[in-house]
Amino acid sequence: MRVALYARISTRVKDQDPEVQLHLLRAYAATRGWLLTEYVDRAPAGDLAGRAAWARLLEDARRRRLDHILVWKLDRAFRSTLHCLSTLQELEHGGVGFSCLTQSEVDTTSPTGRLLLTLLAAVAEFERGLIRERVKEGMANARRKGASIGRPSATARPAVARQRAAVKAEIAAGTLSKREAARRLGVGRATLDRLLTHG
Repeated sequence: MRVALYARISTRVKDQDPEVQLHLLRAYAATRGWLLTEYVDRAPAGDLAGRAAWARLLEDARRRRLDHILVWKLDRAFRSTLHCLSTLQELEHGGVGFSCLTQSEVDTTSPTGRLLLTLLAAVAEFERGLIRERVKEGMANARRKGASIGRPSATARPAVARQRAAVKAEIAAGTLSKREAARRLGVGRATLDRLLTHG
């Protein structure tokens, strides 16, 4: 079986060493005769952009280069219940198993593991509901205090206000295309047209 061993340490904790995790993972895998590929990240759980090894592992899973993923603990792989659920569902759909060395109940290839996945789905839905309620209450509270909700209009953005007159003059002189003007101001073509017409 082609198995990915994934280890992650946070760069903010200087005394961590991924070898602590990998040593235990290798020992467990060796007793089963698995064909191993190791993926190691040095980044916080929430820094998905900085976790290049995790991205590479998922891509290998999508391309069916792996049969199973083994991690030391759930928090080494996932930043939240929602992230965990969506990833495990994607892996399961692709026929790739997932298990944790120190949390043996997390094994999507077993009936207990699949039950846990169902429970995770319920918890994730509950979390989504809580987040929606918090966001709604926060927005309602901000409105009560007179705050403006949503993205400010293009004319209210300082960068646009600073450059609008110069951009308009360059377009009129024919030295700047509308496409380049929209890119410079960070707005769409329709918004640019409104700025040129009304401002």
